[in-house]
Amino acid sequence: MIQQINGISNSSNGINNNIHAGNSSKNNENFSKILEQSQEQVKISKHARQRLNARNLDLQNSDLSHIGQAMSELDEKGSKDSLLLYKDMGLIANVQNRTIITAMNVNEINTVTNIDSTKFVK
Repeated sequence: MIQQINGISNSSNGINNNIHAGNSSKNNENFSKILEQSQEQVKISKHARQRLNARNLDLQNSDLSHIGQAMSELDEKGSKDSLLLYKDMGLIANVQNRTIITAMNVNEINTVTNIDSTKFVK
């Protein structure tokens, strides 16, 4: 009886291995696409979300796309923490984590510290 269970188990594993082997390249492509998309996404911290809401500032998906492109440019140049000037707002972003960490109206920007770069996002 144990041999029969082992026989079923072994043939079952062989089938599963063949299925996985056939789909491995497709799985790798899907994983690569998901990884690439996640690396391009811009995250907004809880604090930044609260600041955006309190100041009636709104970011649409197209805005996040522009900001993401700016972050990619800054990342290529080695920036870590950056002030992004976009429309009527200033956004402080951690470039490496692709995260907006705080937001303010352009009128509120007087002194900004602890950044290594500034980018005008168009």
